Order: sequence, then C-alpha cells, then structure tokens
Amino acid sequence: MRQRPGLIAFLASVLAAGLFAAPAPASQSFSDTNDTNVTLQVNRKGEALVTYTRSDGRVRHVLVWGAINALPPTDPSVHQVHFRFDYAGGWGKYRNGSYWRSFRNRCQPYDGPALVDLVAACKAPDGTYWALQSWQRSLPLLGFVPWLPGQAAYELHVSHWSGPLPQLAVGVHWTYGGTAVGLFGQLTYAGQPVHGFGADARGNPTDRYSRNVYIDTFNSVYGAGWARESGILVHTPNGTFCHSFVPQHPFPGYPDQTTRPAAPGDQYRVTVMGPGVTPVVQWIGPGLPTKSWDGTDDERQLQAQAELLWNQFMTGDARCQSEQSDPSLDPARVLGVEG
Repeated sequence: MRQRPGLIAFLASVLAAGLFAAPAPASQSFSDTNDTNVTLQVNRKGEALVTYTRSDGRVRHVLVWGAINALPPTDPSVHQVHFRFDYAGGWGKYRNGSYWRSFRNRCQPYDGPALVDLVAACKAPDGTYWALQSWQRSLPLLGFVPWLPGQAAYELHVSHWSGPLPQLAVGVHWTYGGTAVGLFGQLTYAGQPVHGFGADARGNPTDRYSRNVYIDTFNSVYGAGWARESGILVHTPNGTFCHSFVPQHPFPGYPDQTTRPAAPGDQYRVTVMGPGVTPVVQWIGPGLPTKSWDGTDDERQLQAQAELLWNQFMTGDARCQSEQSDPSLDPARVLGVEG
C-alpha cells in the first residue's frame, strides 16, 4: 500500500531528528586541512613522519605513532586505539625539534588492498601498512553548496593496519510502500559490527568507537554530479544504518529553510572512517531504475535481492523497521532460491 506524501515528509522530519548526525571531529585526521605536497615516511620504530604544506604556505613535519588496527566495541571503559601526533617534528616526543631531519625512512612499496581517495601509502618493515587519504568529510547535508570554508575542506586522514579492511555492505531498495528509494547497510570489522556507545543531542558521537556514514547521491534534483545527502551515526549494537530519500526540512543554521525535495540519484556513494585507526572505506552502487515502485518483474527481482540482504543483518535494528521494503515479500519465491 502506498503512503501519502504528507506522511513521508513527517517521517523525514522524525528521521532527521534522530538519525542524521552533523560532522564530528575525526580522531585520525590532522588539524590542518587542504594540505599539499604531502609525503609519508615510516621507520623501524613504528613511527610515521608526514610532511605537508599548509594552506598558508608553511611546511609541517608531523610525527605520528602509537596505534594500529582497532579494538572491538565490547567494553566502553576501554579506550579505542588512537594515534599520538607531534606537530613539532619530534619536539613533543623527544624534545628534539630537528628529529624529523634524521628520520630514517624504511617505507617499502605498497602492495595492500585498494584504497579510496589515496594520497600516499607504504608497507612498513614489520609488514603492516600505513596510508594517507584525503576527503571532504564535512560537506553540508541535503545537497547544500558549502557556504563556510570549513565545509569544503579536504581532511588528511592517516591509518595504520594489518589484515583485512573494514567491510561496508549496502543495499538499495524501495521504501515506505514503494513511494521512496532508500539505502541500508552495515559496517563490520574483523567479523564484528562497528558501533559506539553514545551520542549527544545532535547525534554526534561521544566516544572514539562511534562512526558516521556519509551518503552522497549522483545526478539528483540537487544538480549534476555528487552531492552530500546525509551523515548517519551507525546504530548500536549491529553497526547498521538506513536512509530514505524523502523531502527533508533543512537543519538549524542552514542558509535556506525551505523543505528540500527527495533526491534519489543515478548512483549512490557511502563513505566512512574505519574503526580505530583503520582506513576510510567506501561503497558505490547504482540507483534503482525507477524512483517509485511499479510492481514490474524486474522491480520485484531487485526488491527481493535487497530483502535477502536486509535479512542478513538488519532484522535486529528496531530503528530501521519502518524502512524495510516489504516484510511480507518472500525473496526465495521471487528469486527461485533457498531462503
């Protein structure tokens, strides 16, 4: 049964209040943004030396150390791993401001997994990997063009890991009785869901375990190319999230308070910082062939495939139940496979 557009708009305002998180500080990013001439070196002591030119033309030599991979979110009293930064090139750690000059680089060619937004990467002498990625995490939501300098800034993100990357699984389906298009997904690491233990009233994480996923839509009513649609805090305890492209009221402080139209696109992109000090990971996938459900055989096939994925990890997320495509749909019967 189709739901009325008015109800969709109401649901959108509820979701915006509870699920759309504003950008929060990144524990794995440098304090400077829009950096250029970036280089990465790693020594045998487990330290990285990152050199870059700031937007004001000053050159910085930053020592990074103290963390690898991520801890599972099992005990909130145990701090998540995080880096230590010395922006004085060694003065903070060794009381030697010229330490960076004698840094012995032992970087080997990078032979690890492909990374998005890659600036530099290398293999350390101990077989672990270091990487630098640059991305626009703080873009305004709902397709707004940045109106403050920090919103368009490129953050430089550092990571140090061994073994497999975090995994981001995403499905696309029709929601709310077929009147809207939506995304759902789950972030996992080492076979366990990634999630935090708390958030403030705006939905921003209050601990280093939490992660926001950033959803972009391509060639939508916002215009040609990619536009930031939302930023959503993954849910506890399943590391899951969901979002439907429905009319939304802009957030307080945005320059235009006119309701934004639904913005399903030709493609979707979901980007998230990995847990702990693991890399940024990303999913990109196609949109649906139609913006509303018509019940064709092709649509039923796509919806059934999405329902199979939903059943794998979304059934325990009570906050997303209203966005399940069709609980009565029998994917096994539609697809002709075992359930």
